[in-house]
Amino acid sequence: MKTLSTDMIRIGSARVARLAGLTAAAVLVGAIALQFVGRASAEDARVIPAPSADETAVAAGTETAVLAGGCFWGVQGVFQHVNGVISATSGYAGGNKAAAHYEMVSDGDTGHAESVRIVFDPHKISYGHLLQIYFSVAHDPTELNYQGPDSGTQYRSAIFPTSQSQADIARAYIDQLNKAKAFDASIVTKIEPSKQFYAAEDYHQDFLTTHPSYPYIVINDLPKIKNLQHLFPGDYRAQPVLVTASASAN
Repeated sequence: MKTLSTDMIRIGSARVARLAGLTAAAVLVGAIALQFVGRASAEDARVIPAPSADETAVAAGTETAVLAGGCFWGVQGVFQHVNGVISATSGYAGGNKAAAHYEMVSDGDTGHAESVRIVFDPHKISYGHLLQIYFSVAHDPTELNYQGPDSGTQYRSAIFPTSQSQADIARAYIDQLNKAKAFDASIVTKIEPSKQFYAAEDYHQDFLTTHPSYPYIVINDLPKIKNLQHLFPGDYRAQPVLVTASASAN
């Protein structure tokens, strides 16, 4: 792990404090059992049917999806390991530009949700298949305004469609999964169109990859990567596509 900067200390206190109120000593003791916690967390993912309605790629070019499902560290990490994804950027969606800052969003009253903007090649992976991974692996869509140790509207399950087609596919898929009782409870994911995405601060980008031993990541997010590899082996890429690598190339 890199030496903690002021920014890292701030986000560390915010995230780790939510791990059931663990003290620093408890976190160290808990690190001994992280492997077992990861195995237990791996049971949260589930096999779900593919969407009956999906897009058909016809033109060359890329498409963009914006998804929210709890802490953006894990959601970004999952999609960075998906074949066909060109980039996955952590950020905020649902509120205005002035409030798109971590400290403000963390208060839970800005309208923003921690989100991930996914640019993908629709000839390699469809929007509907991205949603299948999103519902199956990236988060639990039945949890209202919380995921794991994090609670508040900023951690809500939400889809921010970038086209009418995406909105229609998302609505149809949620209805399909609810009718099939794919989950033990109803899906609470909200579809929120016409919302702008704002990239998060640099220190949030690629966090899962750059801090793989960070307690929050080990407990909550690394199991998602294992689930992706297990449930979607054909979509899994070992080398993640990173924001920092994309920035260096430009």
